Amino acid sequence: MPSKNKTIYLVASGDLRASANQKCQSAQEALEKDLIAAISKEGYQVKRAHGFDKAKGHGFIDSQKYGMEVFRDIPADAPLIVAEAVWQYSHHLLAGLSTHRGPILTVANWSGTWPGLVGMLNLNGSMTKQGIVYSSLWSEDFTDEFFLKNLRSWLKTGKVKHDTSHVKPLAKVKVPASAAKAGKAFAQKLKHEKLIMGVFDEGCMGMFNAIIPDALLHPTGVFKERLSQSSLYAKMLTVKDDEARAVYD
Repeated sequence: MPSKNKTIYLVASGDLRASANQKCQSAQEALEKDLIAAISKEGYQVKRAHGFDKAKGHGFIDSQKYGMEVFRDIPADAPLIVAEAVWQYSHHLLAGLSTHRGPILTVANWSGTWPGLVGMLNLNGSMTKQGIVYSSLWSEDFTDEFFLKNLRSWLKTGKVKHDTSHVKPLAKVKVPASAAKAGKAFAQKLKHEKLIMGVFDEGCMGMFNAIIPDALLHPTGVFKERLSQSSLYAKMLTVKDDEARAVYD
């Protein structure tokens, strides 16, 4: 861990909607309080890279532009924690994370009320697709042995290694001959006849991980048709209720 003064920077990505960020502010504060307490006990200090905005009523990074501004003041080789207690838009941080050279740890709460874990997994998926190296941890109150043991590992080495013994390499998976034959026939038919996949609002809610690159999709025989939501709404106004019901049925 290249941290001479044992300082770890912390950022928190949020929603685009101010109302959502304001409502979730208290949950984020609770997470950070417990997380920072656990880190402090290990002899490290946490520096929040952005403050609470009184005018906005929250302390989240709430836009891609703001995220870029925040990362300009974070040392590129510093240890960095992304703390998530709520849903977040991954593109708020992706630009800054893509050039950060220090060890990155994404941390989430474990709550049935606040979707921090879901937000973290979305960010993880986006970073994986971007080729960014990172580690992840989660906890209900940040005092359990699982969390503390792995936190110490990250503080010392910059990495967290989870048990993946339950994962089987795809190359070792044996597909029944009949299924392989059917799959191959379907793939050949699809590639020959081709299909159109309608796409609304690609990358919605900052989900870079949900965007399938066209160059990878086209060889399978599937091509995108990017659709306008405003055009869809305008067209809906011209459809009679009985016709819509018939299509639905």
